[in-house]
Amino acid sequence: MQTEQGQLPPPPGLIASLAAGFEAVADRITVIALPVLLDLFLWFGPRLRLKELFRPFIEAIPLMPVPAVPDLPELTVVQQMWSDFFDRFNLFMLLRTYPVGTSSLLSLQMPTVSPLGTPPSLDAGPFLPALGWSLLLILVGLLLGGLYFYVVSGAALKRQTDRNFKLALRSIGQVILLSFIWWGLLVTIGLPLMAMVSMLGMFNPGLAQIVLILLAVVCTWLALPIFFSPHGIYAYRQNAVLAILSSLRMVRFTLPASGLFVILMLLIGQGLRFLWLTPPPDSWWLLVGIGGHAFISTALLAASFIYYRDVNTWLEVVFNHLKAQTHSAKI
Repeated sequence: MQTEQGQLPPPPGLIASLAAGFEAVADRITVIALPVLLDLFLWFGPRLRLKELFRPFIEAIPLMPVPAVPDLPELTVVQQMWSDFFDRFNLFMLLRTYPVGTSSLLSLQMPTVSPLGTPPSLDAGPFLPALGWSLLLILVGLLLGGLYFYVVSGAALKRQTDRNFKLALRSIGQVILLSFIWWGLLVTIGLPLMAMVSMLGMFNPGLAQIVLILLAVVCTWLALPIFFSPHGIYAYRQNAVLAILSSLRMVRFTLPASGLFVILMLLIGQGLRFLWLTPPPDSWWLLVGIGGHAFISTALLAASFIYYRDVNTWLEVVFNHLKAQTHSAKI
């Protein structure tokens, strides 16, 4: 990568990485199959409710003591809101896991109808069965998400071993471990902060909202250095801990460009999401939205793998150049 006369090459271009990601997915369009299948299941498949679990809570709402607060909605209205929410809620949304998971357009929408009518509904039951269902769906979602990342990384990086079962299984296992690490950090740091904001809200709701917004900005900024941690597992076969350290190292030396790349990904993905959700859930036109979202989100993921690989290759050239200069200066 080094140019003539010892000059360093320019860093990888953001637009070039995005274009390469779209080209990689267009060349191997089958990689969008998992997101499409997941959305079709969430659209046409059965709904898994939590009505039985939360029925006592909903029925007890009218019996709750009401504080003397102006403009407080009536308890019957609150009861109806919660009832409507659990009528729409679909526990199968847990198949879309975070931070590593299969991209989905409908996981948060939880449609209750489809062009074929109203899908059948199941109930997860009381606490223990509902907990078992939740853990099972999260595990299945992590397995599907790990497989999705593996397939997309193979298409993006032109990997010749993308059908290696042992490599895929190892990568998925490391991704599950990585997800547990992220969730552990979120619980360890997030729960005390949310408790603090909740206590502050009891005394000053306006100030609590401002603090919550500031915390969201700070958490987003802190999450950026580990945004590329799954990529090291698939691109360089690293373990979960080493992948986190590699992501920290990469973002540390390329923070403005890497931050801008992540922002571009979010703007493109979330901006087009409004377009894909334009058709109502009982219209066949939503199929276009599902296909479009699957292609765009998969292309953006592929672009992130290409950007990660190219930036790390560029950093190695830079570090070797600096080492050579230091060695020459000592001589």
